[in-house]
Amino acid sequence: MEKLEQLRTIIQESNKIVFFTGAGVSTESGIPDFRSVDGLYNQKYDYPPETILSHTFFLRYPEEFFRFYRDKMIYEDAKPNAAHLFMAKMEKLGKSLGVVTQNIDGLHQAAGSQRVYELHGSIHRNYCVRCHKFHGLDAIKKAEGIPKCSCGGVIKPDVVLYEESLNEHTIYGAISAIEEADCLIVCGTSLSVYPASGFIRYFNGKHLVLLNLSATPYDDMANLVIHEKVGEVLGALAADYE
Repeated sequence: MEKLEQLRTIIQESNKIVFFTGAGVSTESGIPDFRSVDGLYNQKYDYPPETILSHTFFLRYPEEFFRFYRDKMIYEDAKPNAAHLFMAKMEKLGKSLGVVTQNIDGLHQAAGSQRVYELHGSIHRNYCVRCHKFHGLDAIKKAEGIPKCSCGGVIKPDVVLYEESLNEHTIYGAISAIEEADCLIVCGTSLSVYPASGFIRYFNGKHLVLLNLSATPYDDMANLVIHEKVGEVLGALAADYE
């Protein structure tokens, strides 16, 4: 595969790689994406997922929110796949500045990545909206109905809902990494969600690679575009660094 060889060469000559990842990286771990034909947004519920996963809905109908959240947003048994492991290996070898991700599943950290900028938060962090005490995933998963803190406050997942802003500290770290990168590899994202999709405009390095099953609005900007599964492509390169 000619494009695989091109990617191999790009990675070999790059030493400040940043991986920008979306739901397509985790589908090979059994976590459904949001916008594919079989994705979460194409399933039927009493309310559209975009409505349920909004700040307004969380405040007005918390019990319905948590019923959906537990059922469709938590995949605790999912394991890192070849893509997650390859990215962690690149960081360990000093070739990567880290991962900027739209995913909330924590699989990059589970694979061993240390520098992960979670733009949309994480299912593994949860906090009380009253006293701000942090709680683990069990506080959400094992509670019946609305999870409550010992102080009586509602425990909210530390994920960015619709109508909410991204964390400023995370934004700063992500942009700084992308600006410093000599290679940006965008993996498993349609680049259709703003503001996350706009982050690649901060890249001024040598190689922009887009690795996604379907075309994106930014394909014309890239040095290399590969429409294949992320895990299969990156997994094929893993042997180079054993």
